[in-house]
Amino acid sequence: MPATVGRRVDRLAPVRRVTRGIDRRTVVRAGIVAAVAYAAWLAIGAFGRPYNFFDMKIYHGAVVWWASGHELYEFIAPNTTLGFTYPPFGGLVMLPMAHLPVELAGMVNALASIAALAIVLAGLLRPIVDRLGWPLWFTVAIATPLAVAVEPARETLGYGQVNLLLFALIMADLIGLRWRSRRGTHVAAADGLLLRFVYSGAWAGVGIGLATAIKLTPALFIVYLMITRQWRAAATAVGTVIAVTVGSFAIVGTESRAYFGGVLWQTERVGAADMTPNQSLAGLLARLYDSIETPGLLWLSFSVLMLALGLSRAVNARADGDELTAFTLVGLTANVISPISWTHHLVWVIPAIIVLADAAVRRRDASRGLVQRAGQGAYGGLPGMAGLRPPIWYPTLTGLRHGVAAIGLYLLFLISPIWPYEHQLPEVSHYQDGLFGALMENSLALALILLVAALPWRPGAEPAFYADRLGRQAAPSLRR
Repeated sequence: MPATVGRRVDRLAPVRRVTRGIDRRTVVRAGIVAAVAYAAWLAIGAFGRPYNFFDMKIYHGAVVWWASGHELYEFIAPNTTLGFTYPPFGGLVMLPMAHLPVELAGMVNALASIAALAIVLAGLLRPIVDRLGWPLWFTVAIATPLAVAVEPARETLGYGQVNLLLFALIMADLIGLRWRSRRGTHVAAADGLLLRFVYSGAWAGVGIGLATAIKLTPALFIVYLMITRQWRAAATAVGTVIAVTVGSFAIVGTESRAYFGGVLWQTERVGAADMTPNQSLAGLLARLYDSIETPGLLWLSFSVLMLALGLSRAVNARADGDELTAFTLVGLTANVISPISWTHHLVWVIPAIIVLADAAVRRRDASRGLVQRAGQGAYGGLPGMAGLRPPIWYPTLTGLRHGVAAIGLYLLFLISPIWPYEHQLPEVSHYQDGLFGALMENSLALALILLVAALPWRPGAEPAFYADRLGRQAAPSLRR
């Protein structure tokens, strides 16, 4: 018996030596990541819908049809009235998948979309985790499955849509603007001409231009770049759109003429405005009026109001040094004013959740510093604050509303309560389940409108231009 025990101990010795070399915190964090990923998988099964790459089958069928010599926009998917609705450049980008089985094309798209989402989250979360001292890999590994589980991401992956890839193109320009504002540090540290070009951020605008050429709604970001006088990025975006569009005319002139001459204006190709998954302002108004069509004048009036509100708040956010919130407001505004915004289009709630969560942490940390200063006697020395002392519970409640809003927004888009109350005219009225049912059916659209009106920005948190401007202003005073 002792010999058997000895042999067992000897067999485990190599495992123990390896285990000693692994940081225990790393093992715990890996376990947390696995648990979160599993919980996200269960949430998708519980709150998601049956997915079978429905949209991917339309795209795949269209490019196969096109590759076999037919006209792209004449394709109609079997047993549907749906065809290809993207610009010709989008068709050219998707054309290679004509050589793949549709299921494989859907899986490739899903994996590429998840990878793009993880990279974007790493870029967005990097300034936050650096400030808080958290490991980036751990934060991104948790954030990615959490983001995949919410309605826009899981619908994009399940239907074989491209929204996460377009989202990544646009957010790449945000990273480019960030690098451009700090180009002195990054470019000096880069080795090689290519890396110096990348870190210079001179390419910022290309992503927005490509996204606009594939799907027209990102054009609102070009408007934002213009009104904030980011002329170089705006010119790059416009130049990219023009180059891609002209190139498409040169390569596939017939399809380009068909699209811009007719298909672009055929809004009925994508479905009725009152359909439940259309969570734009137009869809909200159509359902409130219990009509298949949106009341045009009312929609136009409210759209102009939301456009002015969203862009003005984005400009103010940027002026206060928060480019991430500015980009998020522009994306949310595009979702609201677009005639059709299916639930898989609403990916801009992901950075909105990040902004709300970070705003809560920032306010809590700022109030903690205030309490510490009060304990050191510094608080009473502030103008108008003599004799005052914040209560000890002040840091806990400060930022609470932003934290609650972040959690509530995440849960709303995780559960997505619109589907139990889905109705379709003329068979069933949108008021079939009363006022509560109508509220639930429009809950995502109402949340988007509220975010455009009230999403807070974080002064100095994401200064895509702020650092250079402050540096130029401070230099003369330093010399003096």
